[in-house]
Amino acid sequence: MASETKFKKTEIGMIPKEWEVQKLGEISVNLDNKRVPLSAKEREKMKGIYPYYGAQGIIDHINDYIFDGIYLLVAEDGENLKSHKEKIATIAKGKFWVNNHAHIIFNNEKNDLKFLYYSINTVRVSKYLTGSVQPKLNQKNLNRILIACPQLQEQKIITNILSSFDDKIDHNNQMNKTLEQIAQTLFKHWFIDFEFPDENGNPYKASGGRMVDSELEEIPEGWKVKQIGDICETFGGGTPKTSEPSYWEDGDVFWATPTDMTSLNSPIIFDTSRKITVKGLQNSSAKLLPVGSILMTSRATLGYFAISKVPISTNQGFISMVCDDTTSKYYLLNSVQNKMDEIENLASGSTFLEINKTSFRSIRIILPPKSVIKKFDEIADLIYEKIFQNELETKRLAEVRDYLLPKLMSGKIRVEC
Repeated sequence: MASETKFKKTEIGMIPKEWEVQKLGEISVNLDNKRVPLSAKEREKMKGIYPYYGAQGIIDHINDYIFDGIYLLVAEDGENLKSHKEKIATIAKGKFWVNNHAHIIFNNEKNDLKFLYYSINTVRVSKYLTGSVQPKLNQKNLNRILIACPQLQEQKIITNILSSFDDKIDHNNQMNKTLEQIAQTLFKHWFIDFEFPDENGNPYKASGGRMVDSELEEIPEGWKVKQIGDICETFGGGTPKTSEPSYWEDGDVFWATPTDMTSLNSPIIFDTSRKITVKGLQNSSAKLLPVGSILMTSRATLGYFAISKVPISTNQGFISMVCDDTTSKYYLLNSVQNKMDEIENLASGSTFLEINKTSFRSIRIILPPKSVIKKFDEIADLIYEKIFQNELETKRLAEVRDYLLPKLMSGKIRVEC
């Protein structure tokens, strides 16, 4: 680490003496004039492989692109500009399209694109916003954002440090997607194609295993068809009174909302953005569910699933499942995921779609013998445990990165060039 760094006072605070404060418009090139917004109806006719970006990332995929390369996208409008619950800037790579809700810029020869990315995500942009109802960061104010800039070599060192964390997090996320796909492929091979290993270790159906008619389809002899409600308990959720501080302050009961599920996008949940107190739990319709419960979002955004690694409660946007001794959480999770078309068909509602517990419990699934489920469990447990360990590592990496980020970007921590 560099020693005895001397600081100077600037309009954005104390920064190293050698650094400069520059306006974003002076160190970047703006390409907003090349953006082209497309309506949902237009995009529907253009379905394809190229990402279509809005204010907070990819919102669709279409069959054409405007940009090809590496660029920085900065949200132009939206509540997140004030709350900073998510990053306001993202790096877009390859061929893609951008609408008019995201500014598109790239660095000049004296600056590093990733450094600008980390800088913008560190800056609180509230003072640059217009609009009381819908916050907006117009191009003029975007260009006024002040950035603390070291020399290019030091910028690259800083971004290499921060990128090492982000690259490992991305690797873990990709690995988890692959692991989840492996689990789903194994489930399909065993329980949709019926090629689970027979008593000799051979694929059952391909080896001439006996199939019999059922109310759903042909199934292996000895298997059954059951309603979901016959093999698990189902629970709704609830929200403690938000105006009662004793239900929320210093809460230590995990309390999931659909937003936790959509932002997590993982089959494992072990933390929530909000927690309630035991008193709040007792004075609401929320239930404390055991470890291993399956959570499914059941209204508005249907069909996000996760297995809990902690005792957990939910709001009313869920149907949660607790298995009985005839099945397992892994088998039930994959079975219900494979019933999403039926779940969506059973959902109703004028404001948003929702499936109720009665309709959900009546959905029929195939139930293999315990011996077959046990064999599947032994493999699935290894897969989902690896996903969980990757999630824990990702959480720790993100915590360290978020601790270092403001200190590196302000020069409070420096690395020898």
